[in-house]
Amino acid sequence: MIPEQGCLLRIFIGETDKYKGTPLYEWIVVKARETGLAGATVMRGMMGFGANSRVIHTFKIQRLSEDMPIVIELVDTREKLEQFLELIDDKIDAGLVTLEKAEIRFYRSRKK
Repeated sequence: MIPEQGCLLRIFIGETDKYKGTPLYEWIVVKARETGLAGATVMRGMMGFGANSRVIHTFKIQRLSEDMPIVIELVDTREKLEQFLELIDDKIDAGLVTLEKAEIRFYRSRKK
């Protein structure tokens, strides 16, 4: 059960970022599940740029990039997300991480 006032952890990385040979976004999601977080979603951006590259990466066929932006969103309590962030912090070489308040309206399973 997640309280009404939760937190959203949003992680912005590159598609080609890896940790020990595994795509970093996959490793983060597996770790989130192992640590018992409520859930995680990975989204692949269509266009973007970051701190290390002022080049715009895009999905347009004329300029197809192999390093598209990836956004990972996790929602849980602030305490759990802070602990999770400590676990993954040193595994992210480049990227942006934000933590913000989230009003949770419902969180339910299809299981009856």
